[in-house]
Amino acid sequence: MKQHSWRDIINLTVIVGALGYFVDIFDLILFPIIRTQSLTALGVPPDQILPTFLHLFNYQMTGMLVGGLFWGILGDKKGRMSVLFGSITLYSLANIANGFATTIPAYAALRFIAGVGLSGELGAAITLVSEVLPKEVRSYGTAVVASVGITGALVANFVGKVMPWNWAFITGGILGLLLLVLRIKVTDSGMFMDMQHSAVTKGNFLSLFNNWGRFSRYLRSILIGVPIWYVVAILVSSSPELAKGLGVVGKVNSGDAVACCYLGLAIGDLSSGVISQWIASRIRTVLLFQGFTLVMVLVTLFSRGASAQTYYLFCVALGFAAGYWAVFVTIASEQFGTNLRATVTVTVPNFVRGAVVPISLGFLALKAHWGIVNSALFIGLCCLAVAALSLWGMEETHAKDLDFLEVD
Repeated sequence: MKQHSWRDIINLTVIVGALGYFVDIFDLILFPIIRTQSLTALGVPPDQILPTFLHLFNYQMTGMLVGGLFWGILGDKKGRMSVLFGSITLYSLANIANGFATTIPAYAALRFIAGVGLSGELGAAITLVSEVLPKEVRSYGTAVVASVGITGALVANFVGKVMPWNWAFITGGILGLLLLVLRIKVTDSGMFMDMQHSAVTKGNFLSLFNNWGRFSRYLRSILIGVPIWYVVAILVSSSPELAKGLGVVGKVNSGDAVACCYLGLAIGDLSSGVISQWIASRIRTVLLFQGFTLVMVLVTLFSRGASAQTYYLFCVALGFAAGYWAVFVTIASEQFGTNLRATVTVTVPNFVRGAVVPISLGFLALKAHWGIVNSALFIGLCCLAVAALSLWGMEETHAKDLDFLEVD
């Protein structure tokens, strides 16, 4: 195998992609961290904080689903950089406006628009990095993007604690605008530029559904990532309420729980990328991390009466176990040809995020009858079972040559 230096792996494209994902995660996690402060300021009663938060979170996730379709298709038709410029601009303006929201409907609308903006970041970055880096070291590059990006959660936790909620949103918007300037020097990949001279159809989302082989690859690519957002949206974002149900001794703060989880995710994403490279298998790496996620879900939900400090350690371990996001998105990118790669790589993580809507609705419906712990356990087992079954028979794409097209 040809040896590649770290200069091949850490270049401007990787750095810009990592910072874009940093801003993405900063916003996604800032909202759960400042949920109580912001909703209380807008007059939401204490007993309505959780359902109102999940309602607004679903608006944001729905925006990411809609945006994923738009940016993904645009990325294949007009270029990966068109997405990286357009998405960060929309997100930044929406976040700044969110700092001036005074009603829940306005809050919801701006969360939706910010979700649309954020939805293009990760997929376009992973697509571009996958096409630019040598195939032998792709997983290192995408692991750097994900692990650096995920540290945005730690910064969001700090900002959420030291700033009023509205200024925290404005800060996120300003960070996005600064990143926009940095992206001026980045160009599209050679693969995309070469495809421009081809007559092949580009960014045809419907073509993912008119061929069973493509549809199966696409659906599997989505389902293997669902447990990651189950961990984030249910087990960690609902930590204060879940900790009460488990009889945790001491107060559990949602912001600290989220920060602990994302510390684990950052370590897990870097580790899963390295392990994927070492064992030359994306599929076995994902299966390994899904198994550890199952173990940690059971440990967390059967640990009654633990201390708050122990619960935070569980959050770190849950984050590490679910830290195969980079490998999961890379699998999606490597499964499809250049003329559909951005469409798939942008939409897949957003469909996973969009799965938070039915997951959270099911969680809330079961919670009324089974209690918070049992409903969280049932939903988690379902997510993990579906994800494991989706891995069965998937193509191994480690070091796969990506210079190919999807044709009928």
